[in-house]
Amino acid sequence: MKLTLLFSLFILISIFTRAQKVDSLFFHLYTDSLKKGTHNYINVDGKLSTGNWKPLSDKEIQFSCSHGIFEGNDLVLPAIFTQEKVTVKAVLRSNPAMWKEITIWIKKNPDDEKLPSKNDILNGNTQKKNKGK
Repeated sequence: MKLTLLFSLFILISIFTRAQKVDSLFFHLYTDSLKKGTHNYINVDGKLSTGNWKPLSDKEIQFSCSHGIFEGNDLVLPAIFTQEKVTVKAVLRSNPAMWKEITIWIKKNPDDEKLPSKNDILNGNTQKKNKGK
């Protein structure tokens, strides 16, 4: 009886894990450009054979890029970076024939926007101030 139950459990687990196969890869970036001198999270999701989505990490994906280095899912670009764009490739570790590549542009404008202070927010002064006026 115990052997039959154990065998049935094994069969169910193997069917379930086979059903969780990644069918395709997609980049779902949180921004339209990368920043120099910072960690840029590269979000890759796998569409499963069940139709569900699964976020993938560097444990499931082998990342490579034309410039910069990867630390986990983070693409790190040096602060002094002269290229206009970076090509990122994601390869599924369990099936290297499945891969996706994307070109991502580098942000050109500086991040000099002044955010409201804690006191501004508490006092209701959260309107953006025009630069140069």
